[in-house]
Amino acid sequence: MNIQLLLDNFTNPAFLFFLLGVLAVRIKSDLEIPQNSSKFISLYLLFAIGFKGGQELAHSTFSWSIISSVVYGILAACLIPLYTFFILKRRFSIENAGAIAAAYGSVSAVTFVTAVSFLEMQQQAFHGYMVAIMALMEAPAIIIGVLLIKIFSKESQTGVKVRSVIHHAFTNGSVLLILGSLLIGFLASEKEAEGIKPFTTDIFKGFLAIFLLDMGISSGRKLKDFLESGKFTAAFAVIIPLINGTIVAYTSQFCCNSVGDRFIMAILAASASYIAVPAAMKIAVPKANPGIYLPMALAVTFPFNITLGFPLYYMVASL
Repeated sequence: MNIQLLLDNFTNPAFLFFLLGVLAVRIKSDLEIPQNSSKFISLYLLFAIGFKGGQELAHSTFSWSIISSVVYGILAACLIPLYTFFILKRRFSIENAGAIAAAYGSVSAVTFVTAVSFLEMQQQAFHGYMVAIMALMEAPAIIIGVLLIKIFSKESQTGVKVRSVIHHAFTNGSVLLILGSLLIGFLASEKEAEGIKPFTTDIFKGFLAIFLLDMGISSGRKLKDFLESGKFTAAFAVIIPLINGTIVAYTSQFCCNSVGDRFIMAILAASASYIAVPAAMKIAVPKANPGIYLPMALAVTFPFNITLGFPLYYMVASL
């Protein structure tokens, strides 16, 4: 079953387009995505993720379980980049440490979708508001990552004001877009949301494929940086998700009533973003090297989660 999940995800068009981008660089092709188009696609993905999360939240009946789950998810998204940043900055530049920490504090939408398929195979249900929690966990990790970079960066060591740094983090275009889209999705009526559904939902996977093609090209150009970073990056990309997923699978029992919800919460904590965070960091922290954090999330953490992580987190969530 896990082997089939692995095969299904490695034949996912979006993932294959990422590999195509890497291949294009390795064979020295002139394939590239225009910079303006790349930025537009980045903004579109942030908008679509936020809007759909807001819609899911609007359709949920509020209860203590929902509120506690949302708070737990946001707290996890804040704590993970905080503790991982101080591990990472011993090995990487401040910009790269912040970007990697943000990626591992944030979530992977593709891993989330795969986890839903896993639950269907187990005939285990989960609540729809978990989609909203996924969207809500994107922004805190990005904010924390940008905040840490601004505080610890040598360029901003003198006269750093926490208030101004927080203001900068929240008003950063990518963060503002995903939070704003979440709010708009929550406020929009179902009829109004249906009118833009072809744009927010139907073409999402196509834009995701093009975005990962662009990220594959970027990663391919800087693949040498990842390989030169040593065994630490590969070990981090396995051990940290394992720790995060296992702890959350167990402790989420205090806010989530069902095994399905606890498993999804564990997956959100264990996954690493290779959509929202790369899109945000490309705009907010251009010095961060996607050739390091993108292959870590996509080439190591993603396959680890869908092969070994899923059954482990499910077992712990079932205890």
